[in-house]
Amino acid sequence: MNLSALPGLTVGDFKDRVRRPVYLVVLLAAVGLGSLAVPPADGRWVILALGEYRGTYNSAYVGVATALAGALWLTLGGFYVVRKGIARDEETRVGQILAATPVRTASFLASKFLSSFLVLASMLGVLAVTALAMQLMRGEDRAVDLIALLKPFLVLALPLLALTAAAAVFFETVPVLRGGVGNVVWFFVALVVGIGGQSSDAPLGGLGVGRAAESLGAALTEERGEGGDRTFSLGLTQIAEPLTPFRWDGFELGGGFLASRLLIVVTAVALALLPAFWFGRFDPSRHRRGDAARVLAEAGAGAGSPAGAGASASAAAPVYRPAPTAALTLPRTATESGGGTFGRLLAGEVRILVGGVSPWWWAVAAALTVAGLTVPGAVVTGLVLPAVWIWPVLIWSRLGSQQVEHGMEGLLGAYPAARRRLLAEWGSGAVLTAVLGVAPLIRMALAADAPGLAAWLAGVLFIPSLAMLLGVLCRTHRVFQAVYLPIWYLVVNRVAAVDFMGAVRDAGAPAGPTPLFHVAALLMLGAVFLAAETRRGLTA
Repeated sequence: MNLSALPGLTVGDFKDRVRRPVYLVVLLAAVGLGSLAVPPADGRWVILALGEYRGTYNSAYVGVATALAGALWLTLGGFYVVRKGIARDEETRVGQILAATPVRTASFLASKFLSSFLVLASMLGVLAVTALAMQLMRGEDRAVDLIALLKPFLVLALPLLALTAAAAVFFETVPVLRGGVGNVVWFFVALVVGIGGQSSDAPLGGLGVGRAAESLGAALTEERGEGGDRTFSLGLTQIAEPLTPFRWDGFELGGGFLASRLLIVVTAVALALLPAFWFGRFDPSRHRRGDAARVLAEAGAGAGSPAGAGASASAAAPVYRPAPTAALTLPRTATESGGGTFGRLLAGEVRILVGGVSPWWWAVAAALTVAGLTVPGAVVTGLVLPAVWIWPVLIWSRLGSQQVEHGMEGLLGAYPAARRRLLAEWGSGAVLTAVLGVAPLIRMALAADAPGLAAWLAGVLFIPSLAMLLGVLCRTHRVFQAVYLPIWYLVVNRVAAVDFMGAVRDAGAPAGPTPLFHVAALLMLGAVFLAAETRRGLTA
């Protein structure tokens, strides 16, 4: 491995990543999570609890609560920030330049891993500062112990972020995981890590909560004695009554525990460097050799035919194929006076949005529609509706960002009716959402379920509005996938406060705040127009 180029590659990639809007979005979310980890004494939402108890807000407890919350969020959301570093080098042709340099594949992968790790570590550093601010703000114990505060960040959270950075590099070098499929796969991988990693029997100690949970439980027993609910929970939870505080001054680090955390880092490094065995590092000669081999195979297969000789003769010549690109085309109405009729513009945006979707995708969508028309009514809202409104997540994520990611922003910026085009793009997402949810719509209409229909409409408005807003602001499809999947997961787990579709029912009626999602959808759509106009004004 050539280490001389490693610092330059790492620092340059790090600077490029932290300047992107997606970094700021996830960073702000992490800061917000820090405040949730240390809620007010009378708060009803908590992230860390031992049944009906919590630790006093001193440095040790604030540090461990915020570090574990940060580990959960940055393992999930941080992945979407740091991935696509390799793909970006390919799109900008920087990778092809690097292929002509002496930089080895292992050095290139190491630089991507280190830059990704630094990005995540910088977010964790901001979260540590947030933890200190929250301790002082809550005021239960303002005596600052920096070692107790920072220890959980360094020992519990940082190794997991190394593993996340390594996974981002690994996913980018495996063809099936490079795109949106990999984003969805990681969401469920992060769920497994976040839930299964809380077990004391998890490989390599999992999240590392076992040691902290044991120490918290021992301190609680010493102060309060036995009895009461003391179930350790990590994750956003709503409680009926404020938690009772108890004193906890931190946990001790044993050699075995530290060794397991170090082993996670070693595993992360190995995972990041593993693709060196197959990753081509943008070397066109590898593609030429592969293409030539395929042509030789085809020539051999056709040797018995009259065309066989011709195929053999041409096999020695290298075959060049352009890199696949996704092209966007303006609807025909773009050239008409005044932008043409809105209906034709909307139809064009729908064609763009679903362009290239596999027939198998439509087959699954059709099967979900049939299921929605045949299963019992309770299953329709509780199971079928969430299923049909997770299936298009990769398509929705194109809204607001595809023109940027495919290099069409300049062309579409010349469109004479920009607001109309934005509205049509949003409308294409609403059309897709409504079409996929038509079976639940029919069933609720037949049952005269007016509240359910109102909640269904909220979903049709909310989903494309959220996708458009995040796409326009962050200029990438990954943020919507990172934000929408957790919201959907909370709905599936019957958290009524975020139920935008009416899947969580109470006495047969939607339990979520349906009108708020109607309003939120309209506000987000307004923010889309404002952001687009602001950007146009700045670039004019």
